[in-house]
Amino acid sequence: MTTPRTLLRQPGRYQVGTFIKTASPHVVEVLGTSRMDFAVLDAEHAPLDRAALDLMMLAGRAAGLPLLVRIPDKNPATILSVLDMGAAGLLVPHVDSVADAEAVVRHAKFRGGQRGFSGSPRFSGYGTLGMKQALTAGDQALVICQIEGPEAVAAAAGIAAVPGVDGLFIGRADLALAMGLEDSKHPDVSSATDRCIDAALKAGKLAGVFTASLAERDAYAAKGVNWFVFGSDQSLLRQSADASAHPAE
Repeated sequence: MTTPRTLLRQPGRYQVGTFIKTASPHVVEVLGTSRMDFAVLDAEHAPLDRAALDLMMLAGRAAGLPLLVRIPDKNPATILSVLDMGAAGLLVPHVDSVADAEAVVRHAKFRGGQRGFSGSPRFSGYGTLGMKQALTAGDQALVICQIEGPEAVAAAAGIAAVPGVDGLFIGRADLALAMGLEDSKHPDVSSATDRCIDAALKAGKLAGVFTASLAERDAYAAKGVNWFVFGSDQSLLRQSADASAHPAE
């Protein structure tokens, strides 16, 4: 199976995935038959507990679909649990400072970090990897920091420069709210988003955004964005159902 870093870092090609918000390994299996590059299990905004995440991670392995997890908090135990399950990476909400980013990396990495080690979980082949191999495998997991407030925008270049941070993902909805706005496409939000994209690209990191339309995806791709989360399993299902139904009366 392609490793997370080689899959998500192909020069000259942006990567596209989607959020999964339904606690079903079958959804993962179905998406594994698509041309999606990855998916993100949304444990922040969807009812995905540890048992559900574990089953869905099994499905991801079987389907050959790398699964990241948007974790609900930055608790070290949460980070450890998700990575031990074999997640391809973390999407970490509300990383507002360099210190936040450094703490996340510290808890996510073995070498140079403080991640607790056991050779028995899925990430290390259930004890089949030697310790050095397991450490290398574990440290392959991506760490992508969400930028969701003005303080994070101001610190974006510093966050992107933190060793072990693999990318920035701009959460435009929360960013708008933090700026006192109710429109994620407001010019001030767009300007802040562009600053973060520029910071990520200058650092040689992934620059990610959420998008719900092909036109918006293409517009951001033209700006250099190379990591897209396109809609969710719920929105893709609903839109396809709507498109297949009778015309609106």
